[in-house]
Amino acid sequence: PGRAIADLIQPILDGTAEMVIGDRQIDQISHFSGTKKRLQKLGSWVVRWASGTNVPDTTSGFRAFTRQAAMQLNVFSNYTYTLETIIQAGKKGIVVASVPIAANPTPRRSRLIDSTLRYILRSAATIIRIFLMYEALRVFLTLSILPLLLGGLLLGRFGYFYIIGEGSGHIQSLIIATIFMVLGFITILVGLLGDLIGLNRRLSEEIRFQLRRMELEVPDTDLRNTHNSASS
Repeated sequence: PGRAIADLIQPILDGTAEMVIGDRQIDQISHFSGTKKRLQKLGSWVVRWASGTNVPDTTSGFRAFTRQAAMQLNVFSNYTYTLETIIQAGKKGIVVASVPIAANPTPRRSRLIDSTLRYILRSAATIIRIFLMYEALRVFLTLSILPLLLGGLLLGRFGYFYIIGEGSGHIQSLIIATIFMVLGFITILVGLLGDLIGLNRRLSEEIRFQLRRMELEVPDTDLRNTHNSASS
């Protein structure tokens, strides 16, 4: 309902939040099936974990932003902005709050979501993509633990038999250990590469934010004069 706009923007006016999301209180929405409610809650939990925020209804599109928060967010998904902007806000330190709202009845089927399974898969891909943009090193270091651990155990096994004089019969352990160790180190290198790409992305986003702020704060005539002076 439009009357909820006053409640939605109040945390921004009070200076306690930079981004506010309307909590539709999923359990109270009668036209949502039990399965949809459970999926909504699970998805919201995943987004809260990925973003470090405490948003109970992450797919709600009823939102308010400060101008600065809006300028800092960059939406790359062509499917839905709801999950992506929360994860970005959490990673950028934007203060996010929620306010309870009522949900209007739905007179028609969604034009965006034609299949629940498709929505889940595309939302999961968006979450993974955005999370990796900010936490690539953490993710790939975690993934490297298993192959490095298995490789270390097999290498230790080969070393034991080599010491007792039976190493020639356990060459396969050495080969498999080497494969696991190489796989683990490659995973770490991918994480380092992803981290460097993420750093460049953050620098690019900061430059874009500063340009947006200049465009809004400086009149167009002043920008043209500055550009002409720099060119001459």
